[in-house]
Amino acid sequence: MNMLIKKLSPQKHRDSEKAAWSLLLSQGRVLSQITSDKKVRFNFFNLYAFASLWLSFFSFILPTAYADETPLPDLDPKFYSVKVSNPTRDAGFVVGDALDRTLVITIKKPYELVKESLPIVGYEHRWKGQISGVELVKIQVDEKSLSEAMQHTLNLRYQVFTTSKTVKHASLKAEILNVRNTKTKEVVRLRVPFFDFRVSPLSLFGQIKLNEDMSPFVPPLTLDASSEKRNMQWLIGLLTLSLLGLLYIFGAYTWLPKMGGPFAKAYRDIRKMPETAEGLQQAVARVHQSLNITTGSSLFGNNIAELINKKPAFAPLQGQIAQFFALSRQVFFEPQAATQLSESPKAWLLKLCRQLRDCERGLPVESPQK
Repeated sequence: MNMLIKKLSPQKHRDSEKAAWSLLLSQGRVLSQITSDKKVRFNFFNLYAFASLWLSFFSFILPTAYADETPLPDLDPKFYSVKVSNPTRDAGFVVGDALDRTLVITIKKPYELVKESLPIVGYEHRWKGQISGVELVKIQVDEKSLSEAMQHTLNLRYQVFTTSKTVKHASLKAEILNVRNTKTKEVVRLRVPFFDFRVSPLSLFGQIKLNEDMSPFVPPLTLDASSEKRNMQWLIGLLTLSLLGLLYIFGAYTWLPKMGGPFAKAYRDIRKMPETAEGLQQAVARVHQSLNITTGSSLFGNNIAELINKKPAFAPLQGQIAQFFALSRQVFFEPQAATQLSESPKAWLLKLCRQLRDCERGLPVESPQK
């Protein structure tokens, strides 16, 4: 709102006043002549004459009184500074949205802010003569005294009360504040920049061309995929644990703790041995070595209970261990002795080593084999 000052000279006021009164008296005489005849009643012609009298008066006086109005001069920029904090976006607002704006105005002495010129809550802004539909709903003013200036912090909140079928332009108008010189009493103005933004409709109406209606300042709409990402992370974690479990159960190499036990190494070594009589003797000797390392002493068929007492995890395989000693006796001492094996000795030794490996890793073992 531009503040105006009337600079009409006293002589001009007197001249216009005389002319107005002259016009008023002449119209009054005409009206008195019309109504002097008692036979003439107050009809439409009388009403027209009375109205034209006052319209002539105001049409002559008002333009003359405000003919010389001029805006206030601007304050020299060296006496003030303005820091404006506008909304982070300038598009995508709809009816009911609030826009927060912060103005930090520092005015140097000898000038001071005229507080009566501050924005008024509830004032409807106009743009190109039309009500913009943006209203100031809250204002908070904080003052801070500096050595050579006064700092005013204005926290303004505007609300949108308009909508349209399509995206329309709106603006937080350029606020104009009055500043007074405390020495000369001169009043000047201080202008705060405006802020343009766009108001979007709540729903689309009819057909629109997206390539013409889209704003380059609005980022593309994105879907909230946080729940899907969280589920994907859980599934990846579960898959990783499953793979580690399978690796721990079936892995033949030392990748995780307890994977490098004696029977795991024996299993790897026996797989490489040939299926010959000499290879079978090496395989049996390799299992004997692993049993001795696990027990901590030499293990024979008559002291298997010593292994079970030290390593209870091997208890489910006590029968298979006794059967291994029978196989060992056949291989090294009694070739004609029966072992009651349903498969080749090397394949049976590999299965036994895998079961013993599961025991030393603390895993459940398969059903006992006869």
